[in-house]
Amino acid sequence: MTALRCLVVDDQPATLDQLARMLRAQPSVARVNTTAGSTGALRMLHDMDVDVAFIEARMPGMDGVELAWLLKRFRAAPAVVFVTRHAAHAAEAFDVGAVDYLSKPPPEHRLTETLRRVVAVRHAERIAPPAVPPAPDNDEVIPVVLGGTTKLVWLSTVRWVEARGDYARLHTADGSHLIRARLAALADCWQAAGLVRIHRSYLVQLGYITAVREAENGQLTVVVGGRQLPVARRMAPALRDQLLDAGRSPVDR
Repeated sequence: MTALRCLVVDDQPATLDQLARMLRAQPSVARVNTTAGSTGALRMLHDMDVDVAFIEARMPGMDGVELAWLLKRFRAAPAVVFVTRHAAHAAEAFDVGAVDYLSKPPPEHRLTETLRRVVAVRHAERIAPPAVPPAPDNDEVIPVVLGGTTKLVWLSTVRWVEARGDYARLHTADGSHLIRARLAALADCWQAAGLVRIHRSYLVQLGYITAVREAENGQLTVVVGGRQLPVARRMAPALRDQLLDAGRSPVDR
């Protein structure tokens, strides 16, 4: 396998630079990019592939554990290593499938061992047969944990998404699934797949909307899977345009 392409994500400039220098000194590393937060990491990963992301677990805004859950849904998902002083996040780190969990700053020998593990994991992924069939354009597989078992859910089967604080509930024809992700981050990632923001608490898959209703006071609701969901007034014009573009009747009165 070729040398590793690394991304370091940390909101503290000093520790960000320190870990980047340590990684560049490792012979198994080909490239190191850095970014000061989760939002920057998502932007960078839309434009380039990396083999492993070294992430601080606790950051303002979208924290590192939440970022790791989002990265698992990328087609070319990087391996994840947490590098943090916050040991309380260790259990969450391994729930999300992290390759390793390092203290900050990591001893050089531990960093070398972590990179060895990453190389082994990436090599196994390349030679193993795919666990699921390739996703069609703009689709992806979402791993959800239910009763200790990981289930794979196609994004295209998600009818609507409901905000639950730091979590989101995905509603499909066969039930609902809770994942650790904020709605704003999902809205950015999943817009190209047809999931649109209609309210601060809801994303809706346009293809599953069966009716749009307008009350006498002008309030819009959409019907998805027999469920009525509210449309925020400021988001109603954009929704009308999107439905018209899709060739659907925009409003039932």
